[in-house]
Amino acid sequence: MPQPTAQSSVEIAAPPELVYRLVSDVPGQGRWAAEIDRCRWLGGATGPAVGAKFRGVNQHRSRRWTTTCVVTEAEPGRRFAFRVQVMGAPSALWRYEIEPTGTGCRVTETTQRLTPRIIVLAVNRLVLGIRDRDAHNQHNIEATLAALKEYAEQEAREATAH
Repeated sequence: MPQPTAQSSVEIAAPPELVYRLVSDVPGQGRWAAEIDRCRWLGGATGPAVGAKFRGVNQHRSRRWTTTCVVTEAEPGRRFAFRVQVMGAPSALWRYEIEPTGTGCRVTETTQRLTPRIIVLAVNRLVLGIRDRDAHNQHNIEATLAALKEYAEQEAREATAH
């Protein structure tokens, strides 16, 4: 993947397979992802597979918009990635890399902008009220990873309690 425009990592005390299941559960991403309101698989897709498409509904403050996404990588326990399209044009690549550690895993969330910065600045400022999309994505990645950590660790605790 070329140079990311936003990226962060977190250590999660949960198995890599559990974390992969969460990040690749497209309809469930709204539970912990910062900007996602809801998602659904398209075209008969029912789960993560390269080429599967899904529609995302995102929200920033009171503004909502939809995207169409195509899964580009789906390797259980290791990585999940997708390309975002807005109005048919490639907008961004998003990736979750999952590395096993002695106490669970390290998750790195990365995005790379595919649209020229000048277009992103204009559209995001005028339509969404976001001054700097790359800085906004960096903040969202950090918030998303913190929520994912909490969610995954709670699920791991519940699984071991049973």
